[in-house]
Amino acid sequence: MSRSEDPQQTYREFTEAVNMKPGELKSWLETDESKHVGWRKGSKGGESVGHESGRRIIDLLRRKRGELSETDYRHMRKVVGYVRRHMAQRPSGDVRRTRWRYSLMNWGHDPLKAPLPAPGGRSRQALERRGKPPEARRGPGR
Repeated sequence: MSRSEDPQQTYREFTEAVNMKPGELKSWLETDESKHVGWRKGSKGGESVGHESGRRIIDLLRRKRGELSETDYRHMRKVVGYVRRHMAQRPSGDVRRTRWRYSLMNWGHDPLKAPLPAPGGRSRQALERRGKPPEARRGPGR
């Protein structure tokens, strides 16, 4: 089993990537903003991939670790990968009302709530290229 497939590592990375609580994510998914962002597979007008993932994330967050299947861990890895890739594409300027943020929120990650990425990481490099995050997002002493 590779390190990326280690259930403990996957669970840790998932809980770091998903920074919204189940109730908060559920409320978000009911908004018009949430429903109008993201890629839709299949016919027009269907649910976006991220919106569908958000509903699944709520279920994963509410279950005990022992109840998680390999399929659940596979989805958790997909969520972690999406959040990491999307964070590296942070647009410049105020992101509070952007499709970029709304899409991330469908996947359980609100970039305005997150601590800064670890130094040297891809997301940190993207922030340095495009500007610093709002003061509200910076952790203590940053």
